[in-house]
Amino acid sequence: MIRFDPQLEISPFALFRALAEGRRPLLIDARTVPGSPSFAGASPWPGAGWSPPDADVVLFDDHGANGTLAREAARRLQAEGYARVRALFGGLALYDFALDPAVVGEERFLVRRA
Repeated sequence: MIRFDPQLEISPFALFRALAEGRRPLLIDARTVPGSPSFAGASPWPGAGWSPPDADVVLFDDHGANGTLAREAARRLQAEGYARVRALFGGLALYDFALDPAVVGEERFLVRRA
């Protein structure tokens, strides 16, 4: 069972709201091979020795479940003292599913790559 941990994760709606209100966090694609969809302006995972800036950072991958790259990287970085780093709960799959364009509008801050 997957449970939302508000200290470790950000919900898809909370991330959407931050983006829509112009409070854009640094978005990091934690997938080993960035894929589609992704967030507009997201950066690829910088590597194991990366130190996040003193800013809100959201790590994401496809599914965001226990043991996934984003969740484990966020847990490790928080343990190192980077409290402003969180993982996207449910990953891109839940974000894409939960934020229906008919409800929130066409701008969902996602890009699709071929």
